[in-house]
Amino acid sequence: MPMVSRHSIQARARTVALRLAAEYPGTVDQLCALDHNGPFQLLVATILSAQCTDEQVNRVTPQLFAAYPHPEDLAEAPVEEVERIVRPTGFFRAKARSLINMSNALVDRFDGKVPQDMDDLTSLPGVGRKTANVVRSVAFGLPGLPVDTHVGRISRRLGLTSETDPDKVEADLNMLVRAEDRGAFSLRMILHGRAVCKARKPLCQVCVLADVCPSAGSF
Repeated sequence: MPMVSRHSIQARARTVALRLAAEYPGTVDQLCALDHNGPFQLLVATILSAQCTDEQVNRVTPQLFAAYPHPEDLAEAPVEEVERIVRPTGFFRAKARSLINMSNALVDRFDGKVPQDMDDLTSLPGVGRKTANVVRSVAFGLPGLPVDTHVGRISRRLGLTSETDPDKVEADLNMLVRAEDRGAFSLRMILHGRAVCKARKPLCQVCVLADVCPSAGSF
Protein backbone atom coordinates (compact mmCIF):
# COMPACT_ATOMS: atom_id res chain seq x y z
CA MET A 1 0.00 0.00 0.00
CA PRO A 2 1.46 3.42 -0.93
CA MET A 3 2.41 5.80 1.83
CA VAL A 4 -0.16 8.48 2.60
CA SER A 5 1.16 11.87 3.64
CA ARG A 6 0.08 13.50 6.88
CA HIS A 7 -1.22 16.42 4.79
CA SER A 8 -3.48 14.06 2.82
CA ILE A 9 -4.81 12.51 6.01
CA GLN A 10 -5.47 15.95 7.51
CA ALA A 11 -7.31 17.04 4.36
CA ARG A 12 -9.39 13.87 4.45
CA ALA A 13 -10.20 14.41 8.13
CA ARG A 14 -11.38 17.96 7.40
CA THR A 15 -13.61 16.68 4.61
CA VAL A 16 -15.00 13.95 6.85
CA ALA A 17 -15.74 16.44 9.63
CA LEU A 18 -17.50 18.87 7.28
CA ARG A 19 -19.63 16.23 5.58
CA LEU A 20 -20.64 14.55 8.82
CA ALA A 21 -21.59 17.95 10.26
CA ALA A 22 -23.88 18.51 7.26
CA GLU A 23 -25.32 14.99 7.50
CA TYR A 24 -25.83 15.07 11.28
CA PRO A 25 -26.31 18.72 12.28
CA GLY A 26 -26.66 19.95 15.82
CA THR A 27 -24.70 20.87 18.91
CA VAL A 28 -22.85 18.29 20.94
CA ASP A 29 -25.66 18.31 23.51
CA GLN A 30 -28.30 17.83 20.79
CA LEU A 31 -26.33 14.98 19.25
CA CYS A 32 -25.98 13.10 22.53
CA ALA A 33 -28.59 10.32 22.63
CA LEU A 34 -28.48 9.86 26.41
CA ASP A 35 -31.28 11.69 28.24
CA HIS A 36 -29.82 13.69 31.11
CA ASN A 37 -30.05 16.89 33.11
CA GLY A 38 -26.63 18.01 34.20
CA PRO A 39 -23.18 16.41 34.55
CA PHE A 40 -24.08 13.91 37.26
CA GLN A 41 -26.97 12.40 35.32
CA LEU A 42 -24.85 12.22 32.19
CA LEU A 43 -22.05 10.50 34.10
CA VAL A 44 -24.48 7.92 35.49
CA ALA A 45 -26.12 7.34 32.11
CA THR A 46 -22.77 6.94 30.37
CA ILE A 47 -21.61 4.35 32.89
CA LEU A 48 -24.85 2.44 32.31
CA SER A 49 -24.43 2.64 28.52
CA ALA A 50 -21.50 0.19 28.49
CA GLN A 51 -22.55 -2.88 26.47
CA CYS A 52 -26.09 -1.46 26.29
CA THR A 53 -28.11 0.66 23.87
CA ASP A 54 -28.81 4.29 24.64
CA GLU A 55 -32.51 3.57 24.25
CA GLN A 56 -32.42 0.97 27.01
CA VAL A 57 -30.47 3.32 29.27
CA ASN A 58 -33.06 6.05 28.69
CA ARG A 59 -35.80 3.65 29.77
CA VAL A 60 -34.01 2.93 33.05
CA THR A 61 -32.62 6.29 34.15
CA PRO A 62 -35.92 8.12 34.90
CA GLN A 63 -36.67 5.71 37.74
CA LEU A 64 -33.07 5.79 38.94
CA PHE A 65 -32.87 9.59 38.96
CA ALA A 66 -36.26 9.92 40.62
CA ALA A 67 -35.14 7.67 43.46
CA TYR A 68 -31.57 8.99 43.72
CA PRO A 69 -31.36 12.50 42.20
CA HIS A 70 -28.03 13.52 43.73
CA PRO A 71 -24.66 11.87 44.39
CA GLU A 72 -25.38 11.96 48.11
CA ASP A 73 -28.56 9.93 47.54
CA LEU A 74 -26.97 7.33 45.28
CA ALA A 75 -23.97 6.98 47.59
CA GLU A 76 -26.30 5.79 50.36
CA ALA A 77 -28.54 3.65 48.15
CA PRO A 78 -29.00 -0.07 48.94
CA VAL A 79 -27.02 -1.96 46.30
CA GLU A 80 -29.84 -4.47 45.83
CA GLU A 81 -32.28 -1.69 44.92
CA VAL A 82 -29.87 -0.11 42.45
CA GLU A 83 -29.25 -3.53 40.91
CA ARG A 84 -33.00 -4.02 40.49
CA ILE A 85 -33.41 -0.71 38.69
CA VAL A 86 -30.40 -1.01 36.36
CA ARG A 87 -30.80 -4.73 35.67
CA PRO A 88 -32.17 -4.20 32.11
CA THR A 89 -28.89 -2.52 31.09
CA GLY A 90 -26.87 -5.71 31.59
CA PHE A 91 -23.90 -6.36 33.90
CA PHE A 92 -26.18 -4.85 36.52
CA ARG A 93 -24.25 -5.98 39.60
CA ALA A 94 -20.98 -4.42 38.42
CA LYS A 95 -22.75 -1.28 37.22
CA ALA A 96 -24.64 -0.85 40.50
CA ARG A 97 -21.40 -1.11 42.47
CA SER A 98 -19.69 1.34 40.13
CA LEU A 99 -22.51 3.87 40.45
CA ILE A 100 -22.54 3.69 44.25
CA ASN A 101 -18.76 3.80 44.55
CA MET A 102 -18.53 6.63 42.03
CA SER A 103 -21.12 8.62 43.98
CA ASN A 104 -19.23 8.05 47.22
CA ALA A 105 -16.05 9.31 45.58
CA LEU A 106 -17.86 12.43 44.34
CA VAL A 107 -19.15 13.14 47.83
CA ASP A 108 -15.90 12.36 49.64
CA ARG A 109 -13.43 14.01 47.26
CA PHE A 110 -15.31 16.55 45.15
CA ASP A 111 -18.07 17.89 47.42
CA GLY A 112 -20.68 16.04 45.37
CA LYS A 113 -19.77 17.83 42.13
CA VAL A 114 -18.61 16.13 38.94
CA PRO A 115 -15.06 17.30 38.20
CA GLN A 116 -14.00 18.57 34.79
CA ASP A 117 -10.36 17.49 34.80
CA MET A 118 -9.58 14.26 32.92
CA ASP A 119 -7.38 12.83 35.67
CA ASP A 120 -10.01 13.60 38.31
CA LEU A 121 -12.78 12.02 36.23
CA THR A 122 -10.83 8.84 35.47
CA SER A 123 -9.98 8.50 39.18
CA LEU A 124 -13.67 7.81 39.83
CA PRO A 125 -14.75 4.13 40.04
CA GLY A 126 -16.19 2.89 36.75
CA VAL A 127 -14.97 5.90 34.74
CA GLY A 128 -12.49 5.40 31.89
CA ARG A 129 -11.33 7.83 29.22
CA LYS A 130 -14.35 7.22 26.99
CA THR A 131 -16.82 8.07 29.75
CA ALA A 132 -14.71 11.02 30.90
CA ASN A 133 -14.57 12.39 27.35
CA VAL A 134 -18.35 12.15 27.04
CA VAL A 135 -18.82 14.13 30.24
CA ARG A 136 -16.15 16.69 29.35
CA SER A 137 -17.47 17.34 25.85
CA VAL A 138 -21.23 17.15 26.40
CA ALA A 139 -21.69 18.42 29.96
CA PHE A 140 -18.87 20.97 30.12
CA GLY A 141 -18.18 21.93 26.50
CA LEU A 142 -14.53 20.96 26.86
CA PRO A 143 -12.35 19.10 24.35
CA GLY A 144 -13.09 15.40 24.50
CA LEU A 145 -13.23 12.71 21.83
CA PRO A 146 -14.84 9.50 23.09
CA VAL A 147 -13.71 6.44 21.14
CA ASP A 148 -16.20 3.58 21.05
CA THR A 149 -16.36 0.66 18.61
CA HIS A 150 -18.03 2.82 15.93
CA VAL A 151 -15.45 5.60 16.12
CA GLY A 152 -12.57 3.15 16.07
CA ARG A 153 -13.97 1.12 13.16
CA ILE A 154 -14.82 4.09 10.96
CA SER A 155 -11.55 5.85 11.69
CA ARG A 156 -9.60 2.80 10.54
CA ARG A 157 -11.75 2.38 7.42
CA LEU A 158 -11.17 6.03 6.56
CA GLY A 159 -7.44 5.67 7.05
CA LEU A 160 -7.36 8.23 9.85
CA THR A 161 -5.63 5.73 12.14
CA SER A 162 -4.28 2.21 12.05
CA GLU A 163 -4.52 1.74 15.80
CA THR A 164 -6.91 -0.64 17.56
CA ASP A 165 -6.36 0.56 21.12
CA PRO A 166 -9.00 3.25 21.88
CA ASP A 167 -6.54 5.54 23.66
CA LYS A 168 -4.19 5.45 20.65
CA VAL A 169 -7.09 6.04 18.26
CA GLU A 170 -8.06 9.05 20.36
CA ALA A 171 -4.51 10.40 20.22
CA ASP A 172 -4.41 10.06 16.41
CA LEU A 173 -7.79 11.73 15.96
CA ASN A 174 -6.89 14.55 18.34
CA MET A 175 -4.11 15.51 15.92
CA LEU A 176 -6.62 15.70 13.08
CA VAL A 177 -9.73 17.25 14.67
CA ARG A 178 -9.89 20.73 16.17
CA ALA A 179 -10.25 20.68 19.95
CA GLU A 180 -13.60 22.47 19.89
CA ASP A 181 -15.01 19.98 17.36
CA ARG A 182 -13.93 16.71 18.97
CA GLY A 183 -17.06 15.89 20.95
CA ALA A 184 -19.43 16.52 18.05
CA PHE A 185 -17.10 14.69 15.63
CA SER A 186 -17.20 11.58 17.83
CA LEU A 187 -20.99 11.65 18.20
CA ARG A 188 -21.44 12.10 14.44
CA MET A 189 -19.13 9.16 13.78
CA ILE A 190 -21.25 7.06 16.14
CA LEU A 191 -24.47 8.08 14.38
CA HIS A 192 -22.87 7.32 11.01
CA GLY A 193 -21.69 3.94 12.25
CA ARG A 194 -25.16 2.99 13.38
CA ALA A 195 -26.93 4.21 10.25
CA VAL A 196 -24.49 3.66 7.38
CA CYS A 197 -20.96 2.43 8.12
CA LYS A 198 -22.11 -0.72 9.88
CA ALA A 199 -19.69 -3.35 11.14
CA ARG A 200 -20.72 -6.27 8.97
CA LYS A 201 -22.29 -4.66 5.94
CA PRO A 202 -21.51 -0.97 5.43
CA LEU A 203 -23.81 0.86 3.06
CA CYS A 204 -21.05 2.35 0.90
CA GLN A 205 -23.46 3.04 -1.95
CA VAL A 206 -25.26 5.71 0.10
CA CYS A 207 -22.33 6.93 2.20
CA VAL A 208 -21.46 10.62 1.97
CA LEU A 209 -17.83 9.72 2.63
CA ALA A 210 -17.47 7.04 -0.04
CA ASP A 211 -15.37 9.11 -2.44
CA VAL A 212 -12.77 9.92 0.23
CA CYS A 213 -12.81 6.54 1.98
CA PRO A 214 -9.98 4.12 1.06
CA SER A 215 -12.19 1.20 2.15
CA ALA A 216 -15.33 2.09 0.18
CA GLY A 217 -16.68 -0.80 -1.87
CA SER A 218 -14.22 -3.30 -0.45
CA PHE A 219 -16.71 -5.23 1.70
